[in-house]
Amino acid sequence: MKFDFDKIYDRHGTNSLKHDFFADNNKPSDVLPLWIADMDFHTPQEIINALNERTAHGIFGYSAPTSEYYRALEKWFLNRHDWKTEGERFIITSGVIPSICSMVHSVTEPGDSVIICQPVYYPFASIVKNNGRKLIVSQLKNNDGYYTFDYEDFERKIIENDVKAFILCNPHNPVGRVWTREELERIGDICLAHNVFVISDDIHADFAFGEHKHIVFSTIKKDYEAISAVCTAPTKTFNIAGLHIANTYIYDDEVRQKFSRDLMLNGYDQPNIMGLTACQTAYNCCSEWLDELKAYIWDNIMYVHDYLCNNIPDISMRAPEGTYLLWLDCRKLGLSAPELETFMLNKAKLWLDEGYIFGESGSGFERLNAASPRSILEEAMDRLHSAL
Repeated sequence: MKFDFDKIYDRHGTNSLKHDFFADNNKPSDVLPLWIADMDFHTPQEIINALNERTAHGIFGYSAPTSEYYRALEKWFLNRHDWKTEGERFIITSGVIPSICSMVHSVTEPGDSVIICQPVYYPFASIVKNNGRKLIVSQLKNNDGYYTFDYEDFERKIIENDVKAFILCNPHNPVGRVWTREELERIGDICLAHNVFVISDDIHADFAFGEHKHIVFSTIKKDYEAISAVCTAPTKTFNIAGLHIANTYIYDDEVRQKFSRDLMLNGYDQPNIMGLTACQTAYNCCSEWLDELKAYIWDNIMYVHDYLCNNIPDISMRAPEGTYLLWLDCRKLGLSAPELETFMLNKAKLWLDEGYIFGESGSGFERLNAASPRSILEEAMDRLHSAL
């Protein structure tokens, strides 16, 4: 490979949430952190060079995106996802979660019902409840590790609870599905029939593997455009989450205006210059880096998969279609959720994301981040095997 993804970088003392805050999170200091969706790879050199050049200027006043910024977005999404966008329909925010939060504010009222499909990224539930909306959950069906929507349950709960919005995770975190066009269309038709607005979290869109292709929900049918918003960001793709930059695409003019007003009510205006610089550079210059990264991560995924099959058959996983997150089924160990958490931390010395935080149906599972140098994953598997 042209790029060295095997190199280990010492991230201690860099204010790294993943590596520097063990005590603050009540975790032992000797655990291996593989929990948060934060890669342990160097950001592409082109981004570092662009940031260094911008820093050398020495003045960091208020900033705004130029037309070149929007052209970079348009080119990226067209080339990578067959999605034709128009720059003026993007709204820049500090992150996908703030975008989802503002979208919930914009398309629902206090007391309205918002539906999610668990197990799913845990901030979704918090966003709904913390903003005075009613949380409705439709569980995904687990078919031997392959998750699908429960369409009948999904529609029934929408009708019974007069649901106003659905937060879609595509690709899905943590179960790793890249939803097919047919699956999204069936869900989309239900939402269209019942006037449910779809807020799509596409932050892992660039991590679809093999024959699996990420489909942007809004592109499936013209009718979906008015009932949807697509939340995107370069932050997972290029490991720049700390620069706080995201781009939300909203087709409907009225909804986009409401969204913009909601951001202003929260005091958000101009994005930071480093985020703008990194995003534009990433989308213009870093395709080759991403292609090699995906190949490396896929090899990591298959390493963990094969290791579990050959050495730890009581823990299983289905290789994800997308994302770099592994959903480990530990239910055969016969441990309760608290016992499993204690085992991973104190015996295996691994800090993973506990499955139950993604919803009740996640109990007995662990989420492991595979976006690290191979030697780190080898150590993780050795620790797990030894502990068992």
